[in-house]
Amino acid sequence: MGAAFYYQIWVYAADLRHNTCRRHRDGGESGMTISTIDESQRKAATVVGFSYLFALPPAIFAEFYVLGRLIVNNNAVDTARNIMAHERLFRLGTASNLTVFAIDIVLITALYVVLKPVNRNLALLAAFWGLIETAIFVVTLLSDLEALRLLSGGADYLRVFEPDRLQALARLSISAHGAGYGMGLVFAGLRSTLFCYLWFKSRYIPRALAAWGMFASFLMGACAFSFIIFPELTKVVAVEIYGAPIFFFELTMGFWLLLKGLPPSGAAPDRVSGSAQAGAV
Repeated sequence: MGAAFYYQIWVYAADLRHNTCRRHRDGGESGMTISTIDESQRKAATVVGFSYLFALPPAIFAEFYVLGRLIVNNNAVDTARNIMAHERLFRLGTASNLTVFAIDIVLITALYVVLKPVNRNLALLAAFWGLIETAIFVVTLLSDLEALRLLSGGADYLRVFEPDRLQALARLSISAHGAGYGMGLVFAGLRSTLFCYLWFKSRYIPRALAAWGMFASFLMGACAFSFIIFPELTKVVAVEIYGAPIFFFELTMGFWLLLKGLPPSGAAPDRVSGSAQAGAV
């Protein structure tokens, strides 16, 4: 019995040394290899790619074109005049935002399906942050409709207010859109940073792309959080500084997942490219 016990220990130690040598030969990378990727993950990755690309145009249209054209800073009268003169455009911007938020739900669900095998608890946490983010954005749209209702003056109880007061109230509702959007971006940064971390650990995509996503997501969330504490920073930090990195990441991710997809099971993109270069030599 004693000999058998020591023999089992020897076998275990030899196997441990063998695995350690393999990790050193692989440059330490085999500690996180890609396990078998099932068909549901590949389909979900395609959905993620489409979602990234489909969400960008309506988001840019609603937040930059529509609001940028109609909203006049510190001028409630001109803002009200623009909205009433282009009411259909204003409503179209609100509908575009609603479309983006519906796509976001699909995106979050698909990301959870793809990355759940990497770490189920972290993927679930990221998904919950994403749902909170989307809920805040949807509630923010109510302030846009409230501004339109104030300016239309259709309700009898609004006739007791002078037009300039209604315009000021409408401008206040639109300001609530910006405040709510900023709060939503905090949770968007948390959600995206955590999902990008799981992309990084999984090696489903190149690690450089995942690292760029973590940086861009953290930058967006950190800036949005800082604006809540120090609102004067919005005059110094332009939206391009924290918006452009995450824009290019999502655009790149969309095309990558649609054109390349997930790698073959057991091979990371970094290793595949390295093997191809070695074969060419």
